[in-house]
Amino acid sequence: MLRTVAALTLSVVLVAPAHAGAAEPPPRVPEQVGWGGAVSSVDPDASQIGIDVLRRGGNAVDAAVATAAALGVTDPFSAGIGGGGFFVHYDARTKRVSTLDGRETAPRAATEQLFVENGKPLPFAEAMTSGLSVGVPGTPKTWQQALRKWGTLNLREAMAPAEALARRGFVVDQTFNSQIANNAARFADFTSTRDLYLPGGQPPAVGSTFRNPQLADTYRELARTELASLYGGAVGRDLVKTVQQPPVVPGSTRNVRPGAMEISDLARYQVERRDPTHSRYRGLDVYGMAAPSSGGTTVGEALNILESTDLSKASDVEYLHRFIESTKLAFADRLRWVGDPAFSRVPTEGLLSQKFADSRACLIKSDAVLPAPQPAADPYNPKACEATAGLSAPREDAERTTHLTTADRWGNVVAYTLTIEAEGGSGIVVPGRGFLLNNELTDFEFVAPTAGVPHPNLPGPGKRPRSSMSPTIVLDHGKVVLAVGSPGGSTIITTVTQILTARLDRKMSLRDAVAAPRASQRNAATTPAEAAFIAAATTPGLQAIGHKFSQNAEIGAATAVERASDGRWRAVAEPTRRGGGAARVVKVG
Repeated sequence: MLRTVAALTLSVVLVAPAHAGAAEPPPRVPEQVGWGGAVSSVDPDASQIGIDVLRRGGNAVDAAVATAAALGVTDPFSAGIGGGGFFVHYDARTKRVSTLDGRETAPRAATEQLFVENGKPLPFAEAMTSGLSVGVPGTPKTWQQALRKWGTLNLREAMAPAEALARRGFVVDQTFNSQIANNAARFADFTSTRDLYLPGGQPPAVGSTFRNPQLADTYRELARTELASLYGGAVGRDLVKTVQQPPVVPGSTRNVRPGAMEISDLARYQVERRDPTHSRYRGLDVYGMAAPSSGGTTVGEALNILESTDLSKASDVEYLHRFIESTKLAFADRLRWVGDPAFSRVPTEGLLSQKFADSRACLIKSDAVLPAPQPAADPYNPKACEATAGLSAPREDAERTTHLTTADRWGNVVAYTLTIEAEGGSGIVVPGRGFLLNNELTDFEFVAPTAGVPHPNLPGPGKRPRSSMSPTIVLDHGKVVLAVGSPGGSTIITTVTQILTARLDRKMSLRDAVAAPRASQRNAATTPAEAAFIAAATTPGLQAIGHKFSQNAEIGAATAVERASDGRWRAVAEPTRRGGGAARVVKVG
């Protein structure tokens, strides 16, 4: 598509947006089916912006970047330009899947002792709300690189609708209000965050209009300078000052530790183009994100473990039992082996080999639960039914992020997961710039899980922390079957695995697979599960085998798209989690 055509679309987007005011937000719709392309995200304003881009001739990449920029406005406590993420792209012409690693990096001053003080690891909450936790953001460069490689719009054109949204405002819903209320105590301890999100000392009321002109101005400056202002210029200097001197409210008793990021850290940052992970499942090709994400290898290993069982014929209890046990084992191996590949050897091929998975699958018994935590196994030397690589202890992490999925009329697809880590990230807004900084570096292990044993996910200079983000695209002989992803910290991996098995094995509709009650076993003695999962008829049967459950209010908030045999797109979003998502197609039919 010609750049001149894309340029013409910009004026249309700015002059006549589909949603010109904040009085009546677009509806939340969990499913739409039709022609011309699809967008699914957690937010109706963002999904509508993505659809507008598709309607005016943009492709799936253009729509993904425009939607992501809008989520930085309407879902700023999950993602934004202060964070990072992983971008998975399917090219319909070449039938190839490619990925961009926009994960945040530690500053060059970081050492293995980043979160150790007086010989002890810092409490997680103190590490999170600090300058120490802030990694060099990768999201803006991910947008830029994706557009340059596969898009038809430039950065200014793709970000313009979100800039306009930030300026005119949007209607505050219960989720936006609650996320501020959940973080009010720490937001109130930073002058910039307090002034933006706690006007008058309270979160913006549900139904009111929230505007962020500072963010609108920042978007405009980043687009105008082709990101030079962030990666070495004025915005970058403001970011670095905020990390080094967090704007703590005078009189606050919170101990906010400064970080050591320098402007040179921003200038050095690069998005990495990586080969996707690839595994085969039920004759289909499953593509995901490679290290430093653990999503692709862990989802792939869990599916490979399940490959030897015909889940389509299993009882509901047997299906869920094997799903739970498969992720238990895959998580044991995830913790032991996955880290930044620039700093340690990650055995991606071994973790995704069917031979290795079969050596793990034979540990699963139909009438008993494996004790947890399970030790990891050695993918370099797989031995049937043995686990010899040392004890693998589970680690809880933050469960906020966002995921969007797009497709276009040419058949291109994007699965994009982006984040600032915890809900509200570090809690620190860059003064005058209107965006929150991430706390992504707390995804590192604070200390080695086994004393004296080197670990692939300890902090280091310029290092990318391990992630659980799992944007996934499934192909059948080179053609898209579906694309899916979710927020939720390490529960992302189990959410994606559960959706894939529910759709591909149990033949649930994609909508039902996304909506189904969830459980998330991550190599622990007890499996967190949603109330509806625990209340289901299958639970007594699972408990009789030995499963124990603890209640988790909400696990994930997935979005997905699926290609029908007649060429239509099906866009699917959560019906209720996080207040419900927004699925859109260009032309319903």
